[in-house]
Amino acid sequence: MRSSGILLHISSLDSDYGIGTFGKSAFDFVDFLKDSGQEYWQVLPLGPTGYGDSPYQAFSTFAGNPYFIDLDILADEGLLDRDELKQYDWGSREDKVDYGKIYGPRLEVWHKAYEKFIETENKEFIEFCEAEKNWLDDYAMYMAISKQTGTSWHNWEKGLSQRKARAMNAYRKENEKEITFWKFLQFKFFQQWTKVKAYANEQNIRIIGDLPIYVSDDGSDVWAHPELFDMDKDLTLRNVAGVPPDAFSADGQLWGNPVYKWRAHKKSGYQWWKDRMAAALKMYDVVRIDHFRGFEAYYSVPAGDKTAVNGKWVKGPGIELFKEMGLINTGEFNVIAEDLGVITPEVEELLAGCGYPGMKILQFAFDGIHNPKNTYLPHNIGENSIVYPGTHDNNTTLGWWKELGKGSKEYCLEYGGWDYDDDICDKIITLAFASKAKLAVVAMQDWLDLDADGRMNTPSTTNANWAWRLKKDELTEDLSERILRKTKVYDRYTKTIIDEIIEVDNPEDIEDDVVIEVVAAEEL
Repeated sequence: MRSSGILLHISSLDSDYGIGTFGKSAFDFVDFLKDSGQEYWQVLPLGPTGYGDSPYQAFSTFAGNPYFIDLDILADEGLLDRDELKQYDWGSREDKVDYGKIYGPRLEVWHKAYEKFIETENKEFIEFCEAEKNWLDDYAMYMAISKQTGTSWHNWEKGLSQRKARAMNAYRKENEKEITFWKFLQFKFFQQWTKVKAYANEQNIRIIGDLPIYVSDDGSDVWAHPELFDMDKDLTLRNVAGVPPDAFSADGQLWGNPVYKWRAHKKSGYQWWKDRMAAALKMYDVVRIDHFRGFEAYYSVPAGDKTAVNGKWVKGPGIELFKEMGLINTGEFNVIAEDLGVITPEVEELLAGCGYPGMKILQFAFDGIHNPKNTYLPHNIGENSIVYPGTHDNNTTLGWWKELGKGSKEYCLEYGGWDYDDDICDKIITLAFASKAKLAVVAMQDWLDLDADGRMNTPSTTNANWAWRLKKDELTEDLSERILRKTKVYDRYTKTIIDEIIEVDNPEDIEDDVVIEVVAAEEL
């Protein structure tokens, strides 16, 4: 059964407090998805963000971003005063997150909520801390020390950076309240997210989440488990992740994330990865594994290099890791492989062995060269694929089109059989929906026909990313009906049009537009 969904990060929801949250707008968006005939909601990683505000550079792979905790819900619980919340400056732009503006006020109101929360003992909170202690204790302590010192864990005094028992116990005893504060935020994050996800599932909406292959060096994962990463005995990085030079970048891309010490992971039975994937599959219904090719071979660059030129390819764990996690050809659609980039026959073999659907990006199909064998062209997209006009790392479709060269535009128009480029977003979405891919996912910005100002991220840059937000009242009934109609026409709707017709006792009662849709679907 072919289906469709929408890509929209939590931060992009509208709210009165500067950034999207798990509040009313999240539930309203689920309703919008249902009314629009969509079955999937794709979000970006939900981890707590650090410098650059990137969800792919989180302080923990297990923790959640406290920015997404809804303040109105905390007010309803008696932990905050709603009138006081209105007195803070949450930023001046409705369509952009101002991370600099929301940081201070958020931290202040979180502490106010915490002070009221600890006045009474909460059994559910105690149970949460016990159930999640394997990662929560380290994360909460890491955040407490990090905020207190204002620096990376590499610069902490050695007793703490090297996790010496005496120093750790002393700090824990002296700062118990602050450590518990960070646990409180995680409790509220998961409490609220669980309700959003449960509501989505009740409406037959499945959540697609994102699992970055790497973790941030400046985070609790590396601090808590340095033995699992490529580091010297003094805890300095030996090698970091990146991408080799190519036609788009003479220096390659230097990501800077620690690469894994795969022998150590194998020796432990890949327990850390098992825990990580289990947590992700609990948080989401489907997990998109970012940079999947890195599990076959990853690009390793000497730490300290200014570019990725001197890197080299190193073999990864391969299919053994996925076998250990019990995720090989399960017959259940719960993993997506982000298989973009340098794809070798060995990567293709790994993907086929795992059985996961890969990704196809339509923006990559039109490069000015009339190449009918381009794997991103709709007629070459197989059923076991997830098709996107573009992802969070691409420009919006309209922004992409405006920057596209003349030859590429002509090729795209010829391919689509179009004389004009009016409504180009709708045309490209139509190509995605008409493909054989099992799932078509469209970024919300493309349904709204937004130009480059709506772009979510520009790779290898650190400014003005991850900020785009929906404006209030943009999710209109007309837009929902337009999405639903296209979803039905291309048979990506769970309740098929044929089923609707069967339910009608008198054929004369069938509306003309439904008949037209059936004919259109049959002609595909």
